[in-house]
Amino acid sequence: MTVSAQRLLLVADFNASNLQALFANDASAGVTPVGTSFGSVFQSLLAPPPADAAFVWTRPEAVSPGFAALLGNERVPVATILAEVDAFVEAIDGARATVPLMLVSSWTLPWYQRGLGMLDLKSEQGLARTLLAMNGRLADRLADRKDVYLLDASRWARAAGPRGDSPASWYAAKLPYTPDALKLAVADVKAALRGIKGGARKLVVVDLDDTLWGGIVGDAGWENLALGGHDPKGEAHQDFQRALKALSRRGIVLAIASKNDEAVAMEAIRSHPEMVLREGDFAAWRINWSDKASNIVEIAEELNLGLQHTVFLDDNPMERGRVRETLPDVLVPEWPTDPRGYVAALQALDCFDAPAITDEDRARGAMYVAERERQAVRLSVQSVEEWLAALGLVVRAEPVRPATLTRATQLLNKTNQMNLTGRRLTETALSEWVAAPENALWTVTVSDRFGDAGLTGLIGVTVLQSQASIVDFVLSCRVFGRQVEEAMVHVAASHARAKGAEVLRATLVPTAKNKPTLEFLRDRSGFASDGAEEYRWDCRMNYPLPSHVTLEVSETAE
Repeated sequence: MTVSAQRLLLVADFNASNLQALFANDASAGVTPVGTSFGSVFQSLLAPPPADAAFVWTRPEAVSPGFAALLGNERVPVATILAEVDAFVEAIDGARATVPLMLVSSWTLPWYQRGLGMLDLKSEQGLARTLLAMNGRLADRLADRKDVYLLDASRWARAAGPRGDSPASWYAAKLPYTPDALKLAVADVKAALRGIKGGARKLVVVDLDDTLWGGIVGDAGWENLALGGHDPKGEAHQDFQRALKALSRRGIVLAIASKNDEAVAMEAIRSHPEMVLREGDFAAWRINWSDKASNIVEIAEELNLGLQHTVFLDDNPMERGRVRETLPDVLVPEWPTDPRGYVAALQALDCFDAPAITDEDRARGAMYVAERERQAVRLSVQSVEEWLAALGLVVRAEPVRPATLTRATQLLNKTNQMNLTGRRLTETALSEWVAAPENALWTVTVSDRFGDAGLTGLIGVTVLQSQASIVDFVLSCRVFGRQVEEAMVHVAASHARAKGAEVLRATLVPTAKNKPTLEFLRDRSGFASDGAEEYRWDCRMNYPLPSHVTLEVSETAE
């Protein structure tokens, strides 16, 4: 989606000047904060100034008069308080007409507020119990709102602890939170904005010795590594592997860069009974005595993932320093000296935050493993044609539907190389475009005998009388070079012809990264060139479908 967040509206029921200063003084945030008058939350949401995004941070008593009364030990029906939460959500909905992205904080109580003490979670009038219900209602109501995200403020409170709330600051400046809490909130907002703009990290390259396991495998042998068992450090290394495995289930790709003998290291991965991560969990590896920075570059190129999407984890500070200095786009976090801190260090990273997690994301690691097997077959055959014929390629195109809209939006906004125009849309805007009668948008999934690559392409077409235009032509780099591109054009040309169009046009909008699209249109598409990046196909002719592709086209969304 295209939310540059150049203007970030800050809506708070407290003095947000310090919060505004933290954003303004942080060039990496990429935002210009715009403040509103504190104490005017509903007024600010009802008539917000134009902005790219808003961060709404409120205290529960400022949003709900019923909760404020509850703080004074008055009896208030929970239903009354939840109705006030609903009114708050309606105000957020109203602001979305002017502000396309809304980041909303959950509600917390200061650490010293004990409410009813031992009864606070038991009694219906308990503050903690009521706050749980309020946050649950808020989460439920916002869950189906596109481009609205609820941030967990309780984590800021836990991390800041007693240093997070400041009664003195409230009386002095109407600021209830200390700089510690404000900085944690700013970090989460930055992570959310970064993820929404496609900046989430997708690849973790990890070291082996004293990182993935304890000990030097080349010296100790795999049987004597500290991994699992009843040893505290061995348990910590095993739990670190479990944490990496959990991360891979979110769609983060794992790879190895280790200075080791490959045969020795791979034997440990395959043979050690306490290994959680096995060979099939890693999309790529470079296990040799070469420079790790060079190996990371090779891994990123092999997986077609940019260095700006890469994280490197290593226990050795010299290796970290080398990679950090040589590859500034790679995130190299400082790492604990004690492996018992590895899991916490990994789970605290905010670089993986993304606005959605799709089935394709979850299967990404397996897709890369399947691609490695594909390439092994390619090396064993005599020609590209023989390799393509051996794949058993199936391309399925179907109109975008609610279940695939999120993934389609994600693909549209993150794909750069095979992208006709670089058009970026929010999920709502894409849905509205599809609803126009002259427009059609297909999602494209690709599979072969090695596995399912999932939803990897989009083809959008507009037909106006005798003229048809390809508006979106997007394909993941994972399936380049298998003539999926030609199958997609076949779908577009067939649709245009069925609608009575005489010509199908494609207008390339050059970007810094879509040269592969130009090369396809110019050299392989069969389109005639009208010059100035204009290409056309005569719809009186059938567009040929590659012989090795089995194409399945659904005319209606299932």
